Amino acid sequence: MADHLEASVTLPSDPASVSAARKYVASVLAEWGLPGDAEVADTVRLIVSELATNAVQHTFGQSPTFTVDIALDRDEHLHIGVTDSHPRFPKRLPAAVQQDNGRGMVIIRWLTAECGGSMRVRPTREGGKTVLIELPWAVSAQPVTAGGQQEP
Repeated sequence: MADHLEASVTLPSDPASVSAARKYVASVLAEWGLPGDAEVADTVRLIVSELATNAVQHTFGQSPTFTVDIALDRDEHLHIGVTDSHPRFPKRLPAAVQQDNGRGMVIIRWLTAECGGSMRVRPTREGGKTVLIELPWAVSAQPVTAGGQQEP
C-alpha cells in the first residue's frame, strides 16, 4: 500500500454536480478499500454532499466550478477538500425551525466531530477558499483490482 493516495475532480457549479461529486468520492474510497455499506462511507458521502451543495448554492454564480480533492495518508487520515473561487468563507446562517436550509455547516461540523475528525477553512492563492475535513481512516486500505477483488 502506498503511503499516500490522492484523487481529484473538478465539476461545474451546477446542482447536478453534487450527486456527481458524491458518486466520485464513493467510487474512489471503494477503490481504496472502504466498503460502500460502511457507516463511515455514508458519513463521507453526506459531508461531500453538504460541501458540494454549499459550493454550488452559496457562491452566487461567482465560482463557475468547484474541486473535490481527497487524499489518504498512510492508512491513517482521510482528507477531503472542497475548493471554490468565491472569497466569502462559510458561516452559519440563521435557520428558523421551518427552513430547509442554513444548516449545512452545522451538519458538517457535527459529522466530522462525531467521527473524531477536524474541519478548517483556508483561503486559496487565487482568492477563493477550501473547506478541509480530516477524518481518521479506520479501514486497512487495499486497492481493489478491476475484477472487484482486493489485492493482498
